[in-house]
Amino acid sequence: MTDVRRSGFKQRTRLTEARTRLLETAPVDRTERVPLSAADGRVVAEPVDAARNVPHYARAAMDGWAVRAEDTFGASDRSPAVLRPADGVGPNDATRVHTGSELPDGADAVVRVEAAEQVGGDLEVFDAVAEGENVAPVGEDVEAGQRLYDPGDRLRPSDLGLLKSVGVDVVEVVAEPEVAVVPTGEELVQAEPEPGEVVETNRLTVSRLAERWGADVTRREIVTDDLETLRAAIERDLTRDVVVTTGGSSVGDRDLVPEAVAELGEVFVHGVALKPGHPVALGRVDDVSVVMLPGYPVAAIVNAVQFLRPLIKHLGGMPRSPPPTREATLARKLRSEPGVRTFARVTVDEGDGDDGPEATPTRAGGSGVLSSVALSDGWVVVPEAREGIPAGETVAVENWEHHE
Repeated sequence: MTDVRRSGFKQRTRLTEARTRLLETAPVDRTERVPLSAADGRVVAEPVDAARNVPHYARAAMDGWAVRAEDTFGASDRSPAVLRPADGVGPNDATRVHTGSELPDGADAVVRVEAAEQVGGDLEVFDAVAEGENVAPVGEDVEAGQRLYDPGDRLRPSDLGLLKSVGVDVVEVVAEPEVAVVPTGEELVQAEPEPGEVVETNRLTVSRLAERWGADVTRREIVTDDLETLRAAIERDLTRDVVVTTGGSSVGDRDLVPEAVAELGEVFVHGVALKPGHPVALGRVDDVSVVMLPGYPVAAIVNAVQFLRPLIKHLGGMPRSPPPTREATLARKLRSEPGVRTFARVTVDEGDGDDGPEATPTRAGGSGVLSSVALSDGWVVVPEAREGIPAGETVAVENWEHHE
């Protein structure tokens, strides 16, 4: 790997190429068995078949009278069929049933309660029923052995109810990716900062995003800018699927994280053609992916969305659907650097009357201006091939913080 600490980022990898290389080195191979109570949102790893019929008995589909259909043939308002109320069903018998009741032996249909009337000791039936009418047969909903879910299906609350109904209590799912978030930097503090100190925010932001995306997250304490200490911190979390560091990924004297990772394994990307946040680095130690995010908060968020989100989705077997977008008219020109994918934060004014939504770029757009993300409504992605976007053009505002 080129020593970027001496040469700087003279060459930066295209974003899509960097992301592809990251995902190619991260195989999906861990599964686990979980009870239904813990399976909401999880991705099925093995085919799931119904263990029993639903319903597992023939039942009345509505309130009424269980009968033999042939005993009602020809029944009408003028010429009702006359049956005997009874506890069982034989020839010309009828048994009172309610919705969900087991169909008595001998019965093969149900007469709706409003289609019959008790007169003295008899039951007069005014509508003929066919065999099976108003009856839910065995397996009408689900048949035993029926394939319900295939690998890759993501379970929803309704799916859990269905699985419970068919006798499945435990499912094999893709294991949740285990992610460790390690903030680095000797200037970082958690308490009230003194001059020269910075309140550490990346651990909270990145870990919460990773949890939203489906990861099981371990949060680590701040690690100082010391090569041996950084190496030990990374080694500590090699039992996880992913180690995410924040800070120390650029080319300054204190940017030692890529060097620590290279000593333990491999750094295959250092510097990506995106803005803000081009000093991101990607690597691997043993079987663990390492995502080295820049320390500036906005750059950390942009790169987390572009690299950590798809990595978590990939490892968790989840679909990598893009965040939702909405169209708006650009209120002011967006500037960008050719050859660099730019993520420009905007606020959106809904407008009124015939005027549609209007997107206004935030005036403070630096990598360290956290409010430019927190107080925005999303960002506009300017592709590498463009040098800015003029005012008045319709743009797609990406809601990257959409809760999945």
